[in-house]
Amino acid sequence: MSKILVVFGATGLQGGSVASYVLQDAQLSKEYKVRAVTRDPSQPAAQDLKNKGAEVVKGDMTDRDSIKHAVQGAHTVFGVNLVYDNEVRSKEVTQGRVMADEAVAAGAQYFIFSTSQNTGKISGGKYTGIDHFEAKAEVEEYIRTLPIKSAFFAPGGYMENFASLLAPRPVGDGTYTISNIVSPQTKQPLIAVASDSGKYVGAILAEPDKYEGKIFYAATSVTSFEEIAETLSKATGKTIKYNQVPEEVFRGMLPPSIATRYMKMFLFFQDFGYYGPQTEELVAWTSKNVRGKLTTLEEFLAENPLKL
Repeated sequence: MSKILVVFGATGLQGGSVASYVLQDAQLSKEYKVRAVTRDPSQPAAQDLKNKGAEVVKGDMTDRDSIKHAVQGAHTVFGVNLVYDNEVRSKEVTQGRVMADEAVAAGAQYFIFSTSQNTGKISGGKYTGIDHFEAKAEVEEYIRTLPIKSAFFAPGGYMENFASLLAPRPVGDGTYTISNIVSPQTKQPLIAVASDSGKYVGAILAEPDKYEGKIFYAATSVTSFEEIAETLSKATGKTIKYNQVPEEVFRGMLPPSIATRYMKMFLFFQDFGYYGPQTEELVAWTSKNVRGKLTTLEEFLAENPLKL
């Protein structure tokens, strides 16, 4: 009998990729029955998963009873927890712990959690308060203390962000810039999260014992902002340059609610590396263990052209 794989955030970028990958994979679709958890089972993305063979259930991270219901009978749980308001740390930690606790209480055997790095620890206390990273790291540490096998998925910077938060901006003379506070040589690991998340998590699902306790540092490449601008230029046929800007300018480009922690985040990348000093080695190891071909930035831009 197939094992139940519960996928939280199943209509989001990460969870949707994981659910879709398992449903279409010849081996994993036989081994796992996907239970897709979403706040709105009636939305088109949820119905699409249902049509592909998933069981779709309603679940809300703020409702413990719905989480308890979602994980009943589960063998493996994929947990992702994204909060975008000023209470990100307290909410993500609380909700992440509830997910893990309910998985254990339901008798699940394995938990795969979407994690991030402890920036305060890696930086020796220089960069603290990057709550959307540190909250996930705190939940990861908690999961490792529980009586359940676990592995972790740590996505790099989303290629999708170049169509939104990090989109090139017009200068006024027909050219464009991508602007940031960090040096042009600062490197960012990049992942096409919607298409590739499932390839990483799928590798863990295919060989869970092999990867127990491991972190998948998920990125196709580790690329400097200068190189990213060059790639965007080639893809769009427009002149796009990287522009390093002062702190006050960059702060003004960001929504006020996230400005301080995002500034710290990028400075952490510059000073310590996205995953710390061993970023490139960690990404290289992960890429050797992934299941399937990863999407390059060039391929992503060809499939998702920027509208400039």
